[in-house]
Amino acid sequence: MKSLRHAVALVVPALLALGTAMSLLVFAVARRVVVPARRPADAEIISVDTGAQTIELARTPDTELPGRYGLSTSGTYGYVKLGAVLSADATTVRRKLLTKIEPGARVDRSAGFSGWYYSSPSELHLRWENILIGSPAGPCPAWYFPAESSTWVIQVHGRGVTRAECLRAVPVLNAAGFPNLVVSYRNDGEAPRSRSGAYALGAAEWRDVDTAIAYALRRGAERVVLMGWSMGGAVALQTAVNSGHRDRIAGLILESPVVDWRTVLRFQAKAAGMRAPLPDLAMSALSVPFTARLSGAEDAIPFDRLDMVARAAELTVPILILHSDDDGFVPADASHALQEARPDLVTMPRFSVARHTKLWNYDEAGWSTAITDWLAQRGFSASA
Repeated sequence: MKSLRHAVALVVPALLALGTAMSLLVFAVARRVVVPARRPADAEIISVDTGAQTIELARTPDTELPGRYGLSTSGTYGYVKLGAVLSADATTVRRKLLTKIEPGARVDRSAGFSGWYYSSPSELHLRWENILIGSPAGPCPAWYFPAESSTWVIQVHGRGVTRAECLRAVPVLNAAGFPNLVVSYRNDGEAPRSRSGAYALGAAEWRDVDTAIAYALRRGAERVVLMGWSMGGAVALQTAVNSGHRDRIAGLILESPVVDWRTVLRFQAKAAGMRAPLPDLAMSALSVPFTARLSGAEDAIPFDRLDMVARAAELTVPILILHSDDDGFVPADASHALQEARPDLVTMPRFSVARHTKLWNYDEAGWSTAITDWLAQRGFSASA
């Protein structure tokens, strides 16, 4: 009996400690999902040749992609543009610099590889204006690019980035005659911060987009097309099923969208080496108000409501999905599932090789044609 008491005295604290450690790990994983973080440094600069204006990067599935990209750096330069791949071996890739780097400039090794390319609306050489859109979160900055159509396109950026992500789509839409409203939303670093400062994964952000629709309607828009990038796709989908202006939403363009968060978070957890059941435990924590707040969220995350494959029957407008089968960050599975569930509404041309939100960069002509053809086939035009 004495030995049993001794064993219990040892085992019970160990189990409590294990449970506490597991709980802390679950909350840490859940926190990573909802709390905005700085863009990760996912590229390494090996060298810069200022004479030839080339840059050598560690080779990754992103840095080896053909096309035009951006690179966030530290040191003398901030954001530089990259052109074609000039050469590559097993570990490195050499690309043309499209932003001139002067001799003697200090460029640190750590960098962030991006599909943004354009960092400012002035780079597009189009008419534009800064505006503020009043939302439940407060005044949200936006860029407005005027054009003649009474159908406006409202663009919504993704998680962990800002509205500059959307600039790539403005020229093709503007050339087709569509005004563009490129918006921000709560907790994205440009729009106001909510009480918690955390993402709701689309469950709250759609309200800021809804006020952007109201703004467009006041400025003369007859209807709107929502274009969402990555998490912005989840926001656009939530707007489409929740907005009081649903009858004015004429279509959706979804670029590398999050259609179902559970699919995305399980994929990302597996890629990060996390084992089951940790991802599901983290999502369960985010689904309950008390544990969601302990994880940093403002309210419980309604994963069922955010699953738009399950809610496909509620969708009523034509949808264009642009999603690479080799996305690598937001898998295209849920996008394909949505197309299979609603073939009457969803058009999804096949793309591959391109990585997450980098379809424009990899295949600008194919990406642009997919958009302009879809707009024409659905009856959207500069005169309507």
